Amino acid sequence: MQYKCACCDEMIEGIPTFSWKYPLSYLDVPEDKRKEDVYLTEDLCVIAGKWFFVRGCIEIPVIGHDDPFIWGVWVSLSEENFMEFHDLLKVEERSHFGPYFGWLSAAISLYPDTENLKTMLYIRNNGCRPYIKLEPTDHPLALEQKNGITLERVSQIYANRVHGKTIAHKPLT
Repeated sequence: MQYKCACCDEMIEGIPTFSWKYPLSYLDVPEDKRKEDVYLTEDLCVIAGKWFFVRGCIEIPVIGHDDPFIWGVWVSLSEENFMEFHDLLKVEERSHFGPYFGWLSAAISLYPDTENLKTMLYIRNNGCRPYIKLEPTDHPLALEQKNGITLERVSQIYANRVHGKTIAHKPLT
């Protein structure tokens, strides 16, 4: 499957995924304190032993295609839920645990304020990153997760994330 970038006419192969290497709260820690105050892996983050984050996937259906568009983002969890999640990382069949309530810890510039949107984190089996479901609201990101997006919207997101261009779009309702 191919589509054209919304700003440069480059032909793109496949549905892209965009992600963040750390939760938004990581940036609140002064650079000189990060080494001692932050535990960070590709999928887990603990800040100052008080704030707990897990990386997961907001999957957005792409209308007419099997593969979803994915935002790889972080959510905060309570300490208790984080510890349970952490212990389950060694378990292959773990999807029957949870889900866990969390707050989105990402600023996705294509949408109005995304920080602290309510989420549920669903563990998946066999080492797959968790699925993040946004609380059903009228927030544009939640609506895209619910209703799906067109390939044209994927092209607009690509143009924004790769080239820094914002292309106006009309959301599906």
